[in-house]
Amino acid sequence: MSFRAALIQQTLDKGRIQEHQAEMVDLEDHFLDDSGGDAPVDIAVHYSGINYKDGLALAGKPGVARTSPLIPGIDLVGEVTASADPAFTRGDEVVLTGGGIGESAHGGLAQRARVSGQHLVKLPAGLTARQAAAIGTAGFTAMLSVLALQRGGVRPEAGAVVVTGSAGGVGSVAIALLAKLGYQVSAVTGRADTQGEYLRRLGASDLLDRAEFAEPGAPLQKRRWAGGVDSAGSATLANILSQTEDGGTVTSCGLAQGHDLPTTVMPFILRGVTLAGINSVTAPQALREEAWRRLATDLPLELLDEMTQEIALDGVFEQAEQILAGQVRGRTVVNLGADLERLRSRSGAAPGWGSVCGVSHPRFSR
Repeated sequence: MSFRAALIQQTLDKGRIQEHQAEMVDLEDHFLDDSGGDAPVDIAVHYSGINYKDGLALAGKPGVARTSPLIPGIDLVGEVTASADPAFTRGDEVVLTGGGIGESAHGGLAQRARVSGQHLVKLPAGLTARQAAAIGTAGFTAMLSVLALQRGGVRPEAGAVVVTGSAGGVGSVAIALLAKLGYQVSAVTGRADTQGEYLRRLGASDLLDRAEFAEPGAPLQKRRWAGGVDSAGSATLANILSQTEDGGTVTSCGLAQGHDLPTTVMPFILRGVTLAGINSVTAPQALREEAWRRLATDLPLELLDEMTQEIALDGVFEQAEQILAGQVRGRTVVNLGADLERLRSRSGAAPGWGSVCGVSHPRFSR
C-alpha cells in the first residue's frame, strides 16, 4: 500500500548542497523499513506542521536535512498502528516534536511514519490531535521557555517579561502562555502595523519595534525586564540581556537575526542574569511530558485556534516560502487526513516511491 509524502532529495559535496529537489510523491510502505531503530513505532499521521526549520529544509538551505532521501517535517500527531516499543500500543494517540525527525530521520510531512519511541509522548487529556499539531515544536519550545523562567524564579510580580519574534509560532504561544499565567508581556515585532491587534489579543500589554534592539548596545543598559523569551539571537538577545533586572532569566531558543552574540560578561557577573538555552529537539522524556501536561492546562485554546491556519499536504511548498519570508503569523497545521481521503479516491494503481504525482515544485529544485 502506498502513502503520500513530501520528499527531499539532495546531492552533497563536502557537506555542501549541490543539487536539491523537493516534491510530492507516493511512497510504498517499505520505504520506511529502516526507520525507527530497534523498537519502531508505526503511526498513521493525522496532522503535521510547518515550522521555520521545515521551511529551510524544503528550500534546500543548509543545516537541517542531514540525509537523502528524506521526508521532512519535525512535528507529527497521529495514531499508533503497530509498536515494538512496550510503552506504546495500537490505538494510542501520540505527538512527536523534534527528536531528529525531519532532519536525520523521516518526519511528519507524510501520511505514515515509523519512529523511535524515545521522544514520543501520548497525547495529554484536554488536547485534540489538531490542537497538539497547532502547538507543535514552536509551542513546545515556548512552554520549555516558560518553565525555564519559572525555574529561574521569574514571577509575575517581578516585572515585565519581553518576547521577541512575537508574531511567529514560538512568540505567539509564549505571549498567550505568559499572559494566562499573569505576566505583563512586552512584544517585540517588526509588524506592529499589521499584527499589533493580534498580539494584544494574545495578551501583550506593550508593543516594541524590533529595530530598537537590532544594533549592538552598551554592555549594561537601563533595567527593563524581569525575564525574556528570545528567538532572534545576535544583537537582539545581547540587548535584552543588558536590560534585564538583577537575578532575571532570559531564554534563548532561536537565531532569526543571527547565531552570534555580541555581548560581554557584564550582565552575568554584575547583575546575576541567567541565560537559559532551550533545546527542544532532544529534551528528555520527563521534561517533554511535563511540558505537554502544562500546555494542556495553561494555554488558552481559543487563542490557539486564532493563531492557527490549516493547509493540505500539497500546500507545504508555498507555505514554506511564506514562512521564510516572514509572512506567516502564528502556527500552520498540515492536515494529512484530507489528503488521505483524496488519495483513496484516485483511480488507478499507485506509483512506486520514486514516482512523482504531478510535477516537482520548481521553486524547490536546483
